[in-house]
Amino acid sequence: MKLDDLRETADCNRATETLARVGDKWSVLVFMQLEDETVRFGELRRRISGISPKMLASTLRGLEREGFVVRTVHPTKPPSVDYALTALGREMATPIRAVGTWVLDNIHRIEDARRRFDTEHAASKAPVR
Repeated sequence: MKLDDLRETADCNRATETLARVGDKWSVLVFMQLEDETVRFGELRRRISGISPKMLASTLRGLEREGFVVRTVHPTKPPSVDYALTALGREMATPIRAVGTWVLDNIHRIEDARRRFDTEHAASKAPVR
């Protein structure tokens, strides 16, 4: 599908579902943690500050459904589970890393724009979030 094809509502809806998945806060952090190595569930929880076990499991399940992550259960006692990016996930990690890097490089400009907007619109209504 080409970008021009997104004019069709059905194609746009299909793309939007995946974009929402890969662009959410937790998915981006999972991609970054799995970009270079396979990581066990518990280690992912320790590395991603603030994520609950339930949210991590849900995020990983969603990324697995999209074909970005593979889950491997090892027959140990108790069983250990690790996660890795698939080939598709490694491809997706590249633009995610690029967008994240761009945001970090430009965060001061974004924050300045937010402050200006909030100041200009404070009299009329609450800030947009």
